[in-house]
Amino acid sequence: MNLTLTVCGCEEGEKITHWGHSSQLKYLIMSETNTPTEPKAQFESPSGVVLRDAEEGDIPEIQAIYSHYVLNDLASFEIDPPDEQEMMARWRSINTNKLPFFVADVNDVVGGYAYTSHFRPRPGYINSVEDSVYVSPQFLGQGIGELLLNTLVENCAELGYRQMIAVIGNSGNSPSINLHLKCGFENAGILKSAGYKHGGWVDSVLMQRSLGKGDSEPPSLPNDG
Repeated sequence: MNLTLTVCGCEEGEKITHWGHSSQLKYLIMSETNTPTEPKAQFESPSGVVLRDAEEGDIPEIQAIYSHYVLNDLASFEIDPPDEQEMMARWRSINTNKLPFFVADVNDVVGGYAYTSHFRPRPGYINSVEDSVYVSPQFLGQGIGELLLNTLVENCAELGYRQMIAVIGNSGNSPSINLHLKCGFENAGILKSAGYKHGGWVDSVLMQRSLGKGDSEPPSLPNDG
């Protein structure tokens, strides 16, 4: 049976239809009639954007996207880009923890990717996840980040998590901060000069949003506490 997930990144009347098992998630922008809509004008491909689980074959493109931000941006506090082998290990770790890792597929090109990890390893944090969203420079400004993040939110709520936290490098990173605001996150604070990169001190911005029932009742995920 198909489940319909409403995502605020879509135009009015659009929905995202989810089918299959969690290990084979695929998402496609659909209209109320459940037929594919015409993609927005900025997408050259008539096939639009398909959100699907990341696969082993996506790792080179994922590594290339992340490397761009490591080398040219303050969003990540890594200094040297991890190689494909390390990115493969990270992808496998997320899969082992049964957490979502999606790519935005644009005509068989990875236009962006997003995943969640456990916010902290100690058991008391088991109900909180941290999101990471990266969009290929060639696809910026086309709504891919919003589509990815909203899908993470919906998926993690379904999995029973109660809080999603963003740790954003650079308090001047308005694209990422605004993306999270659009997707229901609130500012939770700034860690001043928490990092040092590219010759300067860099803040970390904390943002947060509730998932599902939030803190209105005890969690469903056990933490032996």
